[in-house]
Amino acid sequence: MNPPKGSKRIGRTVTPGAPDVPVISLGEMQSRFEERIRAWAGDEFGRRLRAGDPTLWASGSVPEIANRLGWLELPGTMEPRLAGIQAFADEVKAGGFAHAVLLGMGGSSLAPEVFQKTFGNAPGYPELIVLDSTHPAAVAAVERRIDLPRTLFILSSKSGTTVEPLSLFRYFWSRLGRDAASRGGHFVAVTDPATPLAAMARDREFRRVFEADPNVGGRFSALNEFGLVPAALIGLDASKLLAGAREEALANSADVSAGDAPGLLLGAAIGESALARDKLTILTSPSLRGLPDWLEQLIAESTGKDGKGIVPIAGEPAVAAGLYGGDRVFVSIILDGDSAGGAGDLTDALEKAGHPVIRTRVPDLYSLGREFYRWEIAVAAAGSVLGIHPFNQPDVELAKELARKAMARSGGGPASTGPEEAVPSDDTPGLRNALERWLGRARPGDYVAIQAFLAPLEETSLALRGLRHSLLLKTGLATTLGYGPRFLHSTGQLHKGGPNEALVLQLVDEPEADLAVPETDFTFGALIRAQALGDYQALRQRGRRVLRVNLKKEPAGGIRQLTSWAGS
Repeated sequence: MNPPKGSKRIGRTVTPGAPDVPVISLGEMQSRFEERIRAWAGDEFGRRLRAGDPTLWASGSVPEIANRLGWLELPGTMEPRLAGIQAFADEVKAGGFAHAVLLGMGGSSLAPEVFQKTFGNAPGYPELIVLDSTHPAAVAAVERRIDLPRTLFILSSKSGTTVEPLSLFRYFWSRLGRDAASRGGHFVAVTDPATPLAAMARDREFRRVFEADPNVGGRFSALNEFGLVPAALIGLDASKLLAGAREEALANSADVSAGDAPGLLLGAAIGESALARDKLTILTSPSLRGLPDWLEQLIAESTGKDGKGIVPIAGEPAVAAGLYGGDRVFVSIILDGDSAGGAGDLTDALEKAGHPVIRTRVPDLYSLGREFYRWEIAVAAAGSVLGIHPFNQPDVELAKELARKAMARSGGGPASTGPEEAVPSDDTPGLRNALERWLGRARPGDYVAIQAFLAPLEETSLALRGLRHSLLLKTGLATTLGYGPRFLHSTGQLHKGGPNEALVLQLVDEPEADLAVPETDFTFGALIRAQALGDYQALRQRGRRVLRVNLKKEPAGGIRQLTSWAGS
């Protein structure tokens, strides 16, 4: 890939045959980026990072730094474990499973989802379905899609206590009781050592329990068991993924200067530019369409805290280059030989219009392992620029605690909401007035965050995309979209702990049918209502501007009505 006219290449390719380092064109921020690289070279940032020096992010000893850097060594430490993972994948293939349903959230689910979207499942291997919603319609939709006796469930949770996957497990464990003589043979657990999940899996005779390195945080776990077990199960060659990561580790090794290390160059670029333009908009070619959702969590949850943060914009509908605001930086990730799908042309137009642009190329699909590792280096380094601790998530627990209180108040039934907390979609004048007041609170440099506690069904997703596009055109602001409770484990930290720039639209509904969660006293409907209410209250406590809308029993229709009003 040749750099576009007017751009400046920083660094060089340090490994024969490796992809080029990023091509970085930051305009007025270029000099600040170059100063940062020179400073890092003088401070031996790369050597200190590889040594796990916590003073890169904080003074003294800080929890969740020293014990969260195991991801740096995964390209080497995972290699001896691959034989066991591959043997298990061969066993599952021989067992004739048609589907593998992953029950997990955030770091446990996003990398596996990227693998399925990017590669698909190889012939003879099960198709991977990620279930990371507690909406009863979402659970029912997955159950209709699969053949239970030919389905393997991957229960994935680092802590082993995450409420969503455990609730989903209890449901399908109960359902399998009617169709299988040995339920445990349909389940595999991926967790940290000695967690409650590991103990339960052994008690219930799961087919296999994989225990991952506890010194790897969830969002940095794409290259350990949380990512590679599902990858192998759908027929990927996990050794090829790790090979690319090892090449990237060498390119960013301790003896490589910051000016030649691709991950540090990328980290300096996104970190320094965020001090002036904090909306990092991600563009990819079609074959890499699954990657932005993984990047979104890595960036948002790592950097969105202490009133600071990089706001990742993933999957946003494209508009003309001149319509984007001055608070954006664009990164394009293009697969060699892939139809750019407009991303390449848009990147050229954006740079011509004066927007800062970072270009990266991916030589082949198995280089996703390299991309995962490069971006992990980059986000960790960007945290140092921002002066934040990139490995914790201090504001996530607040919404969880408020959700638990909502569940306790409701006794497992519907979570109580007052009329002032959710505008009903059938109150046409009231909803239109509320929407206008909410939009009237927008400020330059804000972003619109659509938070949909709805079932991620095709019709709803299409309607939400239309609403997002309309709000982008109406306000000129960057937009994000997340399904709840999925986004609580992804961008939720940024919404509450990052800069107070979020103009939040929370969408809830009233499911036609509910499902009980076996072995508990609550339903999936009660759980997702409590999660939505807990996050709404947490956002309000943080002083965020939130409009909460109840779409009743017609979510797609209500969304389309909002879209028409937003565009008027």
